[in-house]
Amino acid sequence: MKKLKVLALAVCLIVAANQANAQATKIAYLNIEEVIGLIPATAKIDSLVERFVVDTIDVEYKVLLENYQFKDSAYRDSVRTPKSVRDEIAKELPSYIYQITNWNQIRDQAIQNKQQELLAPIYRQVMDAVKVVSKEKGYTHVLAREALIVMPDADNITDAVIKKLELTRPTRPATGARP
Repeated sequence: MKKLKVLALAVCLIVAANQANAQATKIAYLNIEEVIGLIPATAKIDSLVERFVVDTIDVEYKVLLENYQFKDSAYRDSVRTPKSVRDEIAKELPSYIYQITNWNQIRDQAIQNKQQELLAPIYRQVMDAVKVVSKEKGYTHVLAREALIVMPDADNITDAVIKKLELTRPTRPATGARP
């Protein structure tokens, strides 16, 4: 009988601990892309990235092609180019060919890195606001809306974060009755 009482007490403690633990975990979500899109500095990033492509990426590709063409012509000119120089160029040409062949991937990676660099302060600003809002509202975890399939509207903190950042959504024109 004593063992039964101890077992019942243990079960009660486990159930109570699980309920307390479940109550301590509170999960919220937000649409971070919407918040990022409302920050005025975000609109400038596209033009900065375009400028980066024109001023840096396109220039690098042009230089890469010119260097390749120069070295390739020097390599092919066996009359004016000494064998030792041609041997050195032969070692360099595969690197040029690789870069030219894979330029789109190299270009896309450089653009993505530049976008991340430019967006970092904006993401930091949003994440600071998310931390403040989640603490104010008692949430222990915040997830991106895109990661969820089912979610209660009450746990959406997007509006609270937008308010904390003092942003406003653009007004949508009222939809009237169609003739």
